[in-house]
Amino acid sequence: MQFFQESVHELITQTSTNLPPDVRQAMAAAITNEQPSTKSSQALAVIATNIDMASDDQGPICQDTGMPTFEIKTPVGANQLEMKTMIRAAVAEATRRGKLRPNSVDSLTGTNTGDNLGPGTPILHFDQWENNQEIEVKLLLKGGGCENKNIQYSLPCELPHLGRADRTLDGVRKCILHAVWQAQGQGCSAGAVGVCIGGDRTSGYTHAKEQLFRTLDDVNPSPDLARLESYIMTAANTLGIGTMGFGGGVTLIGCKVGVLNRLPASFFLSVAYDCWAFRRLGVILDAGNGAIKRWLYRDDKPAAPMGGSGGFSATGKEIRLQAPISEEQARSLRVGDVVLLGGEIYTGRDAVHAHLMKHEPPVSLRGNVLYHCGPVVLKNNGNYKITAAGPTTSSREEPYQADIIKRYGVRAVVGKGGMGAKTLAGLKEAGAVYLNAIGGAAQYYSRCIEEVLGVYLLEFGVPEAMWHLRIKDFPAIVTMDAHGNSLHADVEKASATMLARLAEPVFNQ
Repeated sequence: MQFFQESVHELITQTSTNLPPDVRQAMAAAITNEQPSTKSSQALAVIATNIDMASDDQGPICQDTGMPTFEIKTPVGANQLEMKTMIRAAVAEATRRGKLRPNSVDSLTGTNTGDNLGPGTPILHFDQWENNQEIEVKLLLKGGGCENKNIQYSLPCELPHLGRADRTLDGVRKCILHAVWQAQGQGCSAGAVGVCIGGDRTSGYTHAKEQLFRTLDDVNPSPDLARLESYIMTAANTLGIGTMGFGGGVTLIGCKVGVLNRLPASFFLSVAYDCWAFRRLGVILDAGNGAIKRWLYRDDKPAAPMGGSGGFSATGKEIRLQAPISEEQARSLRVGDVVLLGGEIYTGRDAVHAHLMKHEPPVSLRGNVLYHCGPVVLKNNGNYKITAAGPTTSSREEPYQADIIKRYGVRAVVGKGGMGAKTLAGLKEAGAVYLNAIGGAAQYYSRCIEEVLGVYLLEFGVPEAMWHLRIKDFPAIVTMDAHGNSLHADVEKASATMLARLAEPVFNQ
């Protein structure tokens, strides 16, 4: 097994940096099917370029590399304890090399282990098979933004805009549609869903996530489930949520449904939501030495370029903003404006926001930009380099954001997925704006960073620290302005109207 650890490290690297062909094909179809010259089509162009950048430079497609989930099949009698040790070592090494972001934190103290190891991390599911010559290792990297949009229903239940969902296939249909709708742009749509009908609370979620190991272009062997999957793909793409929740015709790129037996008293419907950065690969290893024999989910030939045409295409109507920003500049912006941001900004996620509610910031934030981002950072010869830096889901900061804007004079917040009514009111009162960057486009945005000027609160861990950055030509869209307007609220309301039109039964039982 002398090559096993090396093989797992290569699997991690390729999964983090190179999307499989079925996902690439789905995203290429999304680009073709989306209406040109819209905010969603602009976002898709950035995504396509980001996919190519990640593959070319072997950098993380998205800075949030999630909690690595391995599915391993071994011959009877294989030493799974030894494999577990080597997998953990490969995860730690991939983290050190910047292929994984250090994402494992102590749930009680919030302390980041720094190497993605700890109780429950990584997730390892071992199984045996009768193939004595080979080992199968599959890996799924699913980030926190889409993980937070997972949802579980207990049927029968009442669903907003859809009414009662019974313990029938039509009830299941309603729950899946609601799951897609409630994700909006917070899970980096266009997304994919893995679904489990039945099971218990834990087995249902596990089986739902296992559906994400299916290829997007396969056909369910169950005729009823195949029909359900096809229906969901068509219906979900009529909701008008679109890429990043900007509105548009492509909201879902995959729906995979499995079923487990259940208790008579329970009927759970579990949904695992995944983003467009659908990172899933696998390898078949020689059972004797652990060397890679062949890859799963991908061809031997190099992936064809996505053809993003350089990503964001300037039209000349963009507004250039140089931080620090004045209140007058912020109030002049309107929802739908595209800005190119430059100057000095600061990152801040969950730990920073919680800290600022009780403590003064380490630097003045007055007139400055706060970027919801947990980057991947490498340190070389005492210098920091950010190698992946896309936005994180902003809704987690809703309890804090309005207070922080008012208290410290923050003039712009950059993130993804939008924020709620409290923040919208805070923006209006203070004269500030919310700028939506393209979720998952970690390589694209890392190239907008000219220099790391410093770091504060590093004791929170690399992703949660406050990084001081100089940026240039950083594209984002104003989706919440200082006049009480919110694109996110508008799209949610409009898509709710479309969802309500799908309430009538489709599958009769």
